[in-house]
Amino acid sequence: MKFALIVDDHPVVRAAVKIVLEKEGFKRVVEAASGNEVMAILRDHSPDLVVLDLIMPTMDGLDVLGRIKAAGVASRVLVFTSQDPMYFQERCMRAGALAYVAKTNELAQLSKAVHAVMAGYTYFAHLPAAALSNVQRSEKQQIDSLSDRELTILQCLARGTSNKAIAERMHLSHKTVSTYKTRLIEKLGVSSAVHLREFAKRNHLI
Repeated sequence: MKFALIVDDHPVVRAAVKIVLEKEGFKRVVEAASGNEVMAILRDHSPDLVVLDLIMPTMDGLDVLGRIKAAGVASRVLVFTSQDPMYFQERCMRAGALAYVAKTNELAQLSKAVHAVMAGYTYFAHLPAAALSNVQRSEKQQIDSLSDRELTILQCLARGTSNKAIAERMHLSHKTVSTYKTRLIEKLGVSSAVHLREFAKRNHLI
């Protein structure tokens, strides 16, 4: 009996994904609304497939992917997210995901990805690097140089989340978040948190 776990904080999205999974023959589908629920479910139930969003209110999807890989969990992971594949697909691939589908696609793409992954294949978008301008290519290289945690904190800061809230969400000290913020400003060559937001918006990170 095929068994899947959907991890997404939006009930409407989970409902749509569940319909796709049931059409693909999954008889049992469990749902989670936050990343910090995932590892316990994986330990207790060992689903065949995990459909994972990257943006969630507690533990983000990249962190979840890292934990799944570190734990050696056998479940196959398909990332289904609104995040631009230009900046996130390769990270997810490196972290062990077998497929990446942007939510801007038709649900038929998700269905194809599920079918491919369960048949033992991967499913990733072809990303034409030549379509990027020199400035975009340079900024993509800067983004690629960030660690997963740095990228997550960049997105939080760009959305206007306070250092204190980031620290609580990521189980870090306030001082550590401040250090990350300073490091991001230096690594991305910007002069302030305002420019961090502009950088993130320009590169579709928020």
